[in-house]
Amino acid sequence: MEDPGRTRPADPEGFFGRFLYRLGLNRLSVDAIVLIVACCAFLPLVFSPPHLMDDVDAVQAQIARNMLESGDWVTARLDGIAYLEKSPLIYWIMAASFKIFGVHDWAARLPLALINIALCWVTARFALWAFGRRAAIYSGTILATCIGIFLFTRILIPDAALTLTIALALWSMLRLLDDREQRPSLWFVVLYLSLACGLLLKGLVAAVFPIIIGGIYLAIMRQLSLRTILLKLRPLTGSLIVLALAAPWHVLATLRNPPFFDWTMHSSPGEYHGFFWFYFLNEHLFRFLNIRYPRDYNTVPRVWFWLLHLVWLFPWSLTFFGAFRQSYRPTDRAGRTRLLALIWILFILCFFTLSTTQEYYSLPIYPALAMLLGSYMASRENYPRLARVALTSILGICVAAIAFLLIYTANLPTAGDISAALTQNPDLYTLSLGHMGDLTLKSFAYLRLPLVIAGCGLLIGFIGLIRARKATATVAVLTVMMLAFLQAARLALITFDPYLSSYQLADALKHAPPGQLIEGDAYYAFSATFFYTNQEALLWNGRSANLEYGSYAPDAKRVFIDDAQLKDLWSRPQRTYLLVYGSDIPHLNSLLRQFKVIAHSGDNYLLSNRFEN
Repeated sequence: MEDPGRTRPADPEGFFGRFLYRLGLNRLSVDAIVLIVACCAFLPLVFSPPHLMDDVDAVQAQIARNMLESGDWVTARLDGIAYLEKSPLIYWIMAASFKIFGVHDWAARLPLALINIALCWVTARFALWAFGRRAAIYSGTILATCIGIFLFTRILIPDAALTLTIALALWSMLRLLDDREQRPSLWFVVLYLSLACGLLLKGLVAAVFPIIIGGIYLAIMRQLSLRTILLKLRPLTGSLIVLALAAPWHVLATLRNPPFFDWTMHSSPGEYHGFFWFYFLNEHLFRFLNIRYPRDYNTVPRVWFWLLHLVWLFPWSLTFFGAFRQSYRPTDRAGRTRLLALIWILFILCFFTLSTTQEYYSLPIYPALAMLLGSYMASRENYPRLARVALTSILGICVAAIAFLLIYTANLPTAGDISAALTQNPDLYTLSLGHMGDLTLKSFAYLRLPLVIAGCGLLIGFIGLIRARKATATVAVLTVMMLAFLQAARLALITFDPYLSSYQLADALKHAPPGQLIEGDAYYAFSATFFYTNQEALLWNGRSANLEYGSYAPDAKRVFIDDAQLKDLWSRPQRTYLLVYGSDIPHLNSLLRQFKVIAHSGDNYLLSNRFEN
């Protein structure tokens, strides 16, 4: 049987197509092309948006900083409250970056950008092993430039790293089962190291997904005996490796956050059952059953959870259905990989369909989708005609819409920041595109430069699709288009910075005289202020969401205050600062009567009880 990595498909026609194809014939060029595209997509995000966003973005960075400064690498804490719901590896990675480069927002983002780049490279290498070089370049490029991978990795969450561990584990399994594999010891280590790292990144799903997907694959294959599988995969020895790497943190976290073992099947305000209960029962089992307490997350309707993948995979999703018409017969390496990818995709989607359906939960399927799409396009000389016509029409409509917005907003003033032209829909903010609902026609006046760049990129794609027919040239055109579009999205996020980040309030606070800091609402509301000032605060009416459970621990700091306590603190002679939303101002007028506005940004305010400078 011929190695897919050495297969030479027919040369494409046309100068541009021949040039790109020959560039991809050299094995090093697979790495070079995919890494260049991925670096262009993700490295600019290290430095901008210029500041960490409020909510999870700054929270993750602050936890890493707290670990580094406190020396407690076991229990994550925010504002003196134990934050027990997440595994620590992503915090350790960011803390290591802080140790090397100093505590900066870009140092927090750098490891995640490198992980994204590594994910694209591993996907390309997986496809190279299974399908050949053209499919490898296409697969890595598709993953680097689809909308979803950008959207779900623009904030500091560990899901891209989880996806990397799952992809490595499943690829390792295939290689260990391949009779021609020349380095089984290496892939044995990679398999179980990936499972251990996944457990320390995202909990039990990191091991459950590869094990069940692999089990379904082996059950369908039925080409190997149980004895052969055990000899090749060595699960007992591998399990010892996983336990040696992952168990110590779980044991220490349980011992440091008692009670040790609590099997209560529910919780309510005021109850505390320790780390073991919260992490294993509440965060894993109860979240799957959608009865987790507190319920601080939103879900997407199940139909949209499936259909939105056509958006997240754009512009490559127009070939989505053709990719699923390929052969899945496990008669060769390519067929076995396609079969595994199909099981991989369907299992994860069905798993979350039965559970909570947040959009980014499906991120682990993207390498499988990219490889199926890459394999399909590599098997064709021409880009699918129907997909090309449909995509050309969509791009033409988008270019026309951008032209309309630029003309409509040409003479509109842009006083202040973009928040002055936005509406607010806080019920949608837990969704990936929640802030899109805040846009108004007037707000696009603040986005002229991103619109121009996006329009130019889409125009390149529109013209290129009209002229190109060959798959290689079309992929190249769409890649350039998406790189331009992603940079436009990045510049748009910079414009949104005063609205999404409280950095400007943090800057004002750093230049103000020292005083007691109080924050209105939950910690997440102004988490960027806490990161940039490195201060703790009292939380006014903020005992909710992620810190609520830890606040009931016996050793938790007493940081939560109500209206009466705020009024008392405000009336004392010492200087006090208060971070609040603009919507809180009417209530504060009646509660506090007097306050001074120190700074405001994006309808967020920093107030003080002292009127002198």
